Amino acid sequence: MAAPGKTILLSTVGGQPQVVTFALDLLLARNERIDEVYVLHLSPVDPRVRNSLSKIAAEFPGDTYASRQCRFRTIALHQNSAPMRDLRDGSAAEATWDQVRGLIAEWKGQGHRLHLCISGGRRLMGLLITSAAALLCDHQDNLWHLYTPEEIRRRAEEGAVMHMPPEAGIQLIRVPIVPWGTYFPGLRALAQAPQSVVAAQMEWLTAGHERQCRQVLEHVTERQRATLLAFARGSAPQDVAEALGITLHTVNSHKTAILAECRIAWGLGEEERLDYRFIRERFERYLRQQGEL
Repeated sequence: MAAPGKTILLSTVGGQPQVVTFALDLLLARNERIDEVYVLHLSPVDPRVRNSLSKIAAEFPGDTYASRQCRFRTIALHQNSAPMRDLRDGSAAEATWDQVRGLIAEWKGQGHRLHLCISGGRRLMGLLITSAAALLCDHQDNLWHLYTPEEIRRRAEEGAVMHMPPEAGIQLIRVPIVPWGTYFPGLRALAQAPQSVVAAQMEWLTAGHERQCRQVLEHVTERQRATLLAFARGSAPQDVAEALGITLHTVNSHKTAILAECRIAWGLGEEERLDYRFIRERFERYLRQQGEL
């Protein structure tokens, strides 16, 4: 990993390697000192990814870039110790979040300043980096989107062009983030903790709703309870009506009664807008723990 006190560019990359060099060139033009560049990518078994990594590596002979010292390294996403071929499901997203969170937590723990470019590769990679940045980064770090004009994008397709002059119109756009971890250190500590600790903390937080869940379940009717269970499984109102063989009007009547009990249990005023999603958020984990889902 990087030595303490460095400035790091982390960029996601897929089949368009020029994303990395375009972003790096623009940062250097701003007189930013970039000591190390990391690219986050899926398995290089994909020939487009493999081509991207090869083209980017060629730009860093002897860990230099444009006659400057700049260390280059690749980071392959893994799931169950195997290179990840794609982000196809929730478990792949969780594995990516774990890896991204770990990287950023380690770098920030070592006192590094970060530039995070999220324009390459799968969109979900960028979203997960954004989520981790909000918890772990501070005001000296930057999250970037790279804007490339359509004409330039076509010319540079899959690394055909790796550098463009300033007048080409390529822009780094700063993505605003609120560094919540700076304001609420408990959130940062939770994000930095191992996954097992996070899971335990989340279980503890969820336990705070058990009393309210029990109270609501004690006061609803049998049919309302069946509706509540369906909502807790993630069903939308129309799906609930079809599953229970009742009309949508009846589902909405049950939902209104359930949410009225929820307002009482959680002490929520009428100004608080509730819908069927509230039921899933508050009851799903509790009902699974009780073996009812």
